[in-house]
Amino acid sequence: MPGTPALRREQIKLQVALITPLIHVKGYAAAETKAAAKQARLLIEQAEALGEPSEEPLLLFSVLYAFWVANFGAFNGDVCRDLAAQFLALAEKQRATVPLMIGHRIVGSSLLFTGDIAEGRGHFDQALALYDPAEHRSLATRFGQDTRMTLLSYRSLALWLLGCPEAALSDADEALKNSREIGQAATLMFALRITQTTYGLCGNRVATAAHAQELVALAEEKGAPFWKAFGMMNQGSVLALTGRASGATEMLISGIAAYRTTGATIFLPFYLPHLARAHAELGQFEEAWRCIGEAMTAVETTKEKWCEAEVHRVAGEIALKSPEPDVAKAQAYFERALSVARAQQAKSWELRAAMSLDKKTRGRSLRFVVLEGLARARILSDPDPELLDAAYAEVSQ
Repeated sequence: MPGTPALRREQIKLQVALITPLIHVKGYAAAETKAAAKQARLLIEQAEALGEPSEEPLLLFSVLYAFWVANFGAFNGDVCRDLAAQFLALAEKQRATVPLMIGHRIVGSSLLFTGDIAEGRGHFDQALALYDPAEHRSLATRFGQDTRMTLLSYRSLALWLLGCPEAALSDADEALKNSREIGQAATLMFALRITQTTYGLCGNRVATAAHAQELVALAEEKGAPFWKAFGMMNQGSVLALTGRASGATEMLISGIAAYRTTGATIFLPFYLPHLARAHAELGQFEEAWRCIGEAMTAVETTKEKWCEAEVHRVAGEIALKSPEPDVAKAQAYFERALSVARAQQAKSWELRAAMSLDKKTRGRSLRFVVLEGLARARILSDPDPELLDAAYAEVSQ
């Protein structure tokens, strides 16, 4: 057909519309998804060069979001922060609500996963304040999932890290409730995936296992291997945390392998320590240290630092479980975990590291251990009953 402005506009719309389905069927960082975004950007630039600016400004923001999310999936912290900042700057220049909301969302996510947890939470708050269900729920097909659900899911993780488990669970509950009300499979798969992390960190292994099973089943039904791999990794993590090391290693190895075929790497520094723990339980310490080394390398090279403290804490635990326990090595890892957690204001990781460092107090009362751990973590200057309850729950697991 002869090229006309109308035809070019339709071509751009179709190309942009391909991006979201590819995200869910192939993965955020898959070659097909990246190619679709690149072609959409090229078509927009060609139209602009012909003096045909888009009548729908959200088309360009959809493409910019696709470039950001590809780097988020195959995590590159520096690039994510740069692209998110550029997105938000353009949104602020245009003063349009939707781009501003999405801009704060992706800036918040970039900051959270690179370790600026409190600052990231602030951007989630700003984005949530802009959300209007009547106007913005339909954006789920343009930006992958419902925006409010993604904000609540990621904010729940940020709140747990900052030492607010009850608020974290409240956000997670609300995210799942909203996703079920919306009825979009992609939104529900995202909610099941991210809230699983929050529930698991809060010690609710029953909910974590149930949601992982639901995610795998839904992903199989929808032909979404990216989300199925996430469900498998979560199932393996639950097995690792409940003493079923053999099943955990099998499920985690399979899930991680399937996940990597989609081009994704984000969250691997979180799952690899679970696999390391399972290997250690089976006496496979060479494999355990390989997993820890891989997680530490990923943290340094990709800048995915939100779980850096936990990687070092688990390394310390493995050092103590080795055939020849290395107390000094373990202590160094625990102290490194404490230092990182304090720098990130990640009070929950700080508490975990403090309790690991205080393992020698096992002979004393549980209350004394918890209070000593809290004091060592420097979070008793203003006693927080919610955090103390979380501490009891943590050490009782």
